[in-house]
Amino acid sequence: MKTGFYAKLAVTGMRKNKRLYLPYLLTCACMVMMYYIVAYLATSPVLAAMKGGDSVQAMLGMGTMVILVFSVLFLFYTNSFLMRRRKREFGLYNILGMDKRNLARILAWESFLVALVSLVSGLALGVGLSKLSELLLVNLLGEKATLAFTVSGAALWQSVLFYAGVFLFIFLNALRQVCAARPVDLMRAESAGEKPPRANWFLGLLGAALLVAAYIISVRIDNPISAVTLFFVAVLMVVVGTYLLFIAGSVVVCRILKWDKKFYYQPRHFVSVSSMAYRMKRNGAGLASICILATMVLVMISTTTCLFFGAEDSLRTRYPNQIEISVILPTPGDASDEAVGKMQAAAKDVIAAHGAAEKNAAVYRSAYIAGLFKDGVLDTSMTDSSAANMLSVGNLCQAYLIPLSDYNAMAGTDETLAAGEALVFSIHTRLQSDSLEIAGGGSYRVHTLDSFPVPGSAAAQILPSMFVVVPDFDAIASRLCAKDSTAISLSWFFGFDTDLDEDAQIALNREIYYALRDLRETGALGMGNIDCQSAAGERGDFYGTYGGLFFLGILLSFVFVSAAVLIIYYKQISEGYEDQARFDIMQKVGMTRQDIRRSINAQLLMVFFLPLVFAALHLAFAFPFIRKILILFNLTNLTLLVGVTAASFVVFAAFYTVVYRATSNAYYHIVAKG
Repeated sequence: MKTGFYAKLAVTGMRKNKRLYLPYLLTCACMVMMYYIVAYLATSPVLAAMKGGDSVQAMLGMGTMVILVFSVLFLFYTNSFLMRRRKREFGLYNILGMDKRNLARILAWESFLVALVSLVSGLALGVGLSKLSELLLVNLLGEKATLAFTVSGAALWQSVLFYAGVFLFIFLNALRQVCAARPVDLMRAESAGEKPPRANWFLGLLGAALLVAAYIISVRIDNPISAVTLFFVAVLMVVVGTYLLFIAGSVVVCRILKWDKKFYYQPRHFVSVSSMAYRMKRNGAGLASICILATMVLVMISTTTCLFFGAEDSLRTRYPNQIEISVILPTPGDASDEAVGKMQAAAKDVIAAHGAAEKNAAVYRSAYIAGLFKDGVLDTSMTDSSAANMLSVGNLCQAYLIPLSDYNAMAGTDETLAAGEALVFSIHTRLQSDSLEIAGGGSYRVHTLDSFPVPGSAAAQILPSMFVVVPDFDAIASRLCAKDSTAISLSWFFGFDTDLDEDAQIALNREIYYALRDLRETGALGMGNIDCQSAAGERGDFYGTYGGLFFLGILLSFVFVSAAVLIIYYKQISEGYEDQARFDIMQKVGMTRQDIRRSINAQLLMVFFLPLVFAALHLAFAFPFIRKILILFNLTNLTLLVGVTAASFVVFAAFYTVVYRATSNAYYHIVAKG
């Protein structure tokens, strides 16, 4: 009997507040649904059997953790809106004779019903849409999928256990709020607005300073390594700066608007500005959250879309040749020359056996060194002074020393270089002078090359690189080896294209590796590590990784957009209930419904589009960061990045406007009923 009574009270309370509970239940169900779908795909045998499937599932595995962490934070946040609305009802129960234990039972039933409805509906939707999601992802990656429908028991149990724990913690938090408060505090909770905060100029200026500093970091960033290092620092500065600016700076703006007598003393502006000033602390936090979520969506969808549609460009950058072979060589001299001759002969024998024709072949030896490059000097030593300069990652540089004889044979030229002269081709950097000094190796007068067959392993590097053709290769390599053998790596590179199809290219690449491996196992040549790669063989991993990121970006964007919409909705609904009485009084003293409508529109326009404006500003200044980070993924297509970023913002702004219209109408209907 008692159990049924408390359950009935819980159901009645939820039904009376359906305007608040329905969106909350829908959001909870969507979170469960999204988690199950991502967890299902992360363990799908169909995806596992695909080319690049392991890369896709690795991305999705990380996605489950992101969704879970965000669910905990967001559902706790949105539940606070529900509790604020329900506290008065619980206070009334308390005054009428219910003790805190009885209130706890009502809360327990409400939490149980929310969890039950969310889990059942969310898992039902997740199971129903999981196969569709799998088909979409497989089709996105250009593969074929079976129509066999399966249910992942592991994903089901994970979803139930994780979200049951989330709902339990939400219940305990709500229980703490209700049981710790006095009945009179519960009765006043809904009507107790925020005290008008002081115009804290210091916090407002600090927020603006943090944003400006983050923007400067983004604009001045040059090196992709620096971008990775400073990205999270800049993100933290933007988040903190946004919250400070919206909370403290918005109060300052309201005070400034009040000083403008012509603006302030108008019916629509007087009411809206006063309302904002009264509750700006809470408004500011909510608006800042919307701004951060909007920025996250825009950055995520633009970057993942660029990666997916630029996957072919990235693949061509990483693998300029269809097949690339790199072998570590012994010390320079006769042994190295012998190894190169036998390796080249073995590779060409395999190519001939496959009936393939070499195209755009590039064959040469190189000595790889790296260090700090400054004022024309490449220093590979790790002295105290250079170690200190390592903090400036923009000084890091790598160089590939190439024998002049190999360059002439490869390019079909007859270049001659005097002692102390070198040909140089640079990527991601530019020599500022006509001289180059390699510490411990020698000094050279530089002649610039317009082109050079850069191996994919170097083209994909984020570090600045120089290809230095020298006449005294063996001598300089020997000096560097004698100075520090760990600072230099000798290798042989062989890259070429063929007229074979992709399957034949993969087979050819594999056979070349076996031939070189057999040659190495003789032990006579001292060959080191063998690296044979083909663009065709890596295509699946490329598209799997980028396709997985794109699909995950879409799913997470949906989650973040839903969160932003719900925050906007709850903000307007809760404030609508709070403003009912105030606008009712305004009508009684002569304010018309048209005036109320104008005041509402003025209030919403002043605050609603502020997050969108700042999100656009954050996105614009984040663009240099995004561009540099995408270089890490071998994506350099600027046109694609600009187009996708602009299109993402336009679509999001249109959607945001639709949400604005819907929430403003909901706010007006609540207020008008007062």
